Amino acid sequence: MTEAFGAVSTPKPAHRGRNGIIVAALVALWLVLDQATKVFFNQFPEGTVVFGPFGDFLCLRTVHNTGAAWGMMDGSTLLLGVVSLLVVAALLVFLFVLAPDASPLTAVAIGLVAAGGIGNAIDRFFLGYVVDFIQPLFIDFPVFNIADIGVTCGFVLLVLSMLMTEGGEKTEEGEE
Repeated sequence: MTEAFGAVSTPKPAHRGRNGIIVAALVALWLVLDQATKVFFNQFPEGTVVFGPFGDFLCLRTVHNTGAAWGMMDGSTLLLGVVSLLVVAALLVFLFVLAPDASPLTAVAIGLVAAGGIGNAIDRFFLGYVVDFIQPLFIDFPVFNIADIGVTCGFVLLVLSMLMTEGGEKTEEGEE
């Protein structure tokens, strides 16, 4: 009602605290899941099919990856670990400095990407390779792990949250 009389609407409060709790909890939980599964699968020699195959769908096979997906940048373990941590830092700066009013969905997205990036960086720095173990059999696709799932799903959610925010801003602008 006050906006109808020319009053300026008050800005939304920053949600750094809420988003910090979301990111911290998600990173902690996802990292534990990621590292626990990698410790389990890494006890088997590389190439060992630990479980499966489950039909023509997937098998769980231990792989040591020194590069990125599809064999790209093979042997660039240290560089990829550093890049992972730089991306995580940039996303956290975005969330807590540049977008303090970000939605919970954005915080979840960044938490998943951060957890995955940190999880794979831990492998790269301490093992010299990333432990992968989920191998799809129905498609020619790289073997991956829980950290990779976090990065991929987090990126999709981040794009979705940005599209939703962009749509919301256009709607608000159109109402003025």
